[in-house]
Amino acid sequence: MNYAVVMAGGTGKRLWPLSRKKRPKQVLKLLEGHTLLEQCVERLMPIFDIRNIIVLTNAEYVDTVRKTVSQIPPQNIIPEPAVRDTSSAIGLAATVLTKFDADATMAIVTADQIIKPDETLQTALTDALTFVNNNPEQLVTYGIKPTFPSTQLGYIKCANPQEQQGSKNPVYKVEAFSEKPDLNTAKKYLDEGGYFWNSGMFVWKAKTILTELAEHLPESVKPLQKIKNDWDGPNQIATLQEWFVKLPKISIDFAVMEKAKKVNAIMLDCQWQDMGSFAALADIINSDDDNNIIVAGHNEILECKDSIFVTEEKGHLIAAIGLDNMLVAHSQDATLICPINETQRLKEFLAIIEKNTGDKFL
Repeated sequence: MNYAVVMAGGTGKRLWPLSRKKRPKQVLKLLEGHTLLEQCVERLMPIFDIRNIIVLTNAEYVDTVRKTVSQIPPQNIIPEPAVRDTSSAIGLAATVLTKFDADATMAIVTADQIIKPDETLQTALTDALTFVNNNPEQLVTYGIKPTFPSTQLGYIKCANPQEQQGSKNPVYKVEAFSEKPDLNTAKKYLDEGGYFWNSGMFVWKAKTILTELAEHLPESVKPLQKIKNDWDGPNQIATLQEWFVKLPKISIDFAVMEKAKKVNAIMLDCQWQDMGSFAALADIINSDDDNNIIVAGHNEILECKDSIFVTEEKGHLIAAIGLDNMLVAHSQDATLICPINETQRLKEFLAIIEKNTGDKFL
């Protein structure tokens, strides 16, 4: 059977003060009153039975996530007791699935990405599921057709596209993974062609990825087996808390994808955006005549330009005069004001806030 696994564990520190330790970026209502997580699940529902959609999230977010996507069965919201990177999250999901369905096929997506139009991803998911079900030993990832030489994204080098019967998308062979390049290298990738942005989305058999993890990350075998043995029993929570933290902290790309031999890719030609910062709003929300991005129910903006104004507080008025290239982000108990080009220092700044005030505002 086919399952969707949504990874929704990111904290989103670069969206503070809207995102917090117990209220991550994927549940912020920044997109016309909708959250990233809601939009992600809605994209999946035409393909997957709602009972077959699983959300992995930080244990602190479970209650919030369940309220945000209440249509998903509560037991399908799986808490991660600690942050252990994507290989552990995916290993956990594959372990749980094989406990109940030894032949499970899983599609892994992330909750913090903007993908438009929905149909592009839906078609690509359907094609990948068909390919994997016909070729159960194969792994599939998704590459995004690059629109500029990004130095903030990893790349996948692909070749030899093969048409698949009944599918709209060809399947490429992945020749190499590349980490974030410098600008000259990124330009070279685009000039050469065959390089796609690494999306961090995958499709494969649950048992296949567990086999790959056992081969390339053998330290994961014992913790995952312990978790599987006690899953859906009286010791489920205690065993998960004890053994999940013993999983290696490494991404699935480093742990498996760069080493595995049967890696394929489907290319997505669509609008794709990782919602990792306030600046990303400029790519998904229309600006006003002065190039301001405004996410606020009530606002009075006078002679401001190239600025970002954000709040989720419906009854709050954001008022600004004469600002240029500034960010104003308001929450119920904290407000951030800084030049947009200084938002890259937010993680450093949050460490100072924590030192001076503890976690009250985090």
